[in-house]
Parts: sequence; structure tokens; C-alpha cells
Amino acid sequence: MEVEKKRIEILNDAGFRSDGRRQYELRDLSIDLSRHGEADGSALISHGLTQVLVSVHGPREAKMRSHTFHDRANINVEVTVASFSTGERRKRLKGDKRILEFAATIKSTFEPVVRTSLYPRSQIDIYIQILQQDGGTLQTCINGTTLALINAGIPMSDFVCAISGGVHSTSPMLDLTTLEENDVPHVTVAVMPKSKKVVLVTMETRLHVERFEEVLCLARDAAAVLHKEMKEAVLGRSEGLIKMGEVAIGQKGRGEDDMVLDS
Repeated sequence: MEVEKKRIEILNDAGFRSDGRRQYELRDLSIDLSRHGEADGSALISHGLTQVLVSVHGPREAKMRSHTFHDRANINVEVTVASFSTGERRKRLKGDKRILEFAATIKSTFEPVVRTSLYPRSQIDIYIQILQQDGGTLQTCINGTTLALINAGIPMSDFVCAISGGVHSTSPMLDLTTLEENDVPHVTVAVMPKSKKVVLVTMETRLHVERFEEVLCLARDAAAVLHKEMKEAVLGRSEGLIKMGEVAIGQKGRGEDDMVLDS
């Protein structure tokens, strides 16, 4: 006798999702802007269980002449996926079509936002490592890239804040997990919060135009919430660096005073 598998309920009658959140509730956002490796700027970011590490190098001399532009910097994006990031244990190579699409999407999202004209004949390298995946991978990559670029001191016209959204039956939801992405039509929206301009919309499944407009409006509101948390993380990092600088100057001053006394 075959045992029928119980289907996990995406949204129950009480309005709760499979992980206990309500429709518009976002997952916990974790941000670490401390330096990782030799990068000029980096960010370790998590949306729920999805975790991404973004490292930025540059602006620096382009490795290839074909990537050198006399009037602006070239943005180079490379994405790698850890083999342990999903339950599949599948190793994705650099030439994987999905990875190349991810990199191209992120590059096209940030080219209008980064002030590349300030760095002609140079290259800005963005390396993205996807460490863990549980839905919202693209949004996590975009938000991590925003923070890493800011951490590297690269001028941008605005933050870029991204969020995923979908519709279950007639109920819109935000910040989807893998379980929800596999079951409902969904989109990823990236917004510049100051101007409220939408810089990216990706949709791999069909969604009714009325539902799309509703999800888009919700995404803009969610972007404002993400912007606040991301800005607080940047300010916290800046304050920490200022305090470290003051301590270093104080120690140097005390050292010079000791040298004077000894003489």
C-alpha cells in the first residue's frame, strides 16, 4: 500500500506561511561588513537561511584590453555557488548557464547606479559566493553587492534594495523561501529607495497583470524597510572604523609623549 505524501501548506487559513511568517513578513536580515580576505570592500549577508558573501576589488587596471573603456569603468561580475549550498550537492561550474545569467543580471542592475564615469580605463570586480540557498538568492546577491560596493567606497547614486514576491491563489507574499518559489509564480524586484525607481524586475513564471502590480507596490514598500536596515549596518560599520582610528591616533600620541619623556 502506497503512503500518500502530505503536501506542505504554503499559506493556511489563519494567514500563516509554512515557516510561521505572515504574508508580508520578511525573513531575518543579517549583515556583516567586517573585512573578508584582501577585498577593498565586502559583505556577508543572510536573508533567512540564504547566505551570500560579496567581495569587491577596485577600481583597478582592467586585466583585458577589450574590457577597457576610455570614458568609464567596466563592471565585472563573477558568481560561484558552493556545492553544499543546496540539498542537491551539485557542483556548478563558472560556465553554467544559470550562473552566467545571474552575473549578467547583477551587472546590468548596477551599471546605471555605480558612477563608473569617475573611473575611466579601470575595472571594478565583484565576486559573489553563494554559500547557502533557501529562496531569494538573487535578492540576497543584489543587496550584498550594494553593501560591498559601499563598503569599498565606490560612489553610487543610491542604494539598490531587492526583494522577491509571489502570489498564492489570490494572496500576495514577500521574501519567498525555496518551498514557496517552487509552488507559486514569483518575481524579484530591485528598487532605488530614494527615487523609488525600479531598476530590475525578473519573472520566470506567469503572473496576472493585476497581481503583478500589487506585488510591485508591496516590493517598493519592502525595499524601504530593507534600506533602513542596510543603512544602519553601513553607519554602524563607519562608526566602528572611526572609533578604531581614534584609538590608533591616541595610542600613537601616547607613544610619542613617552619618547619625549625618555629623551
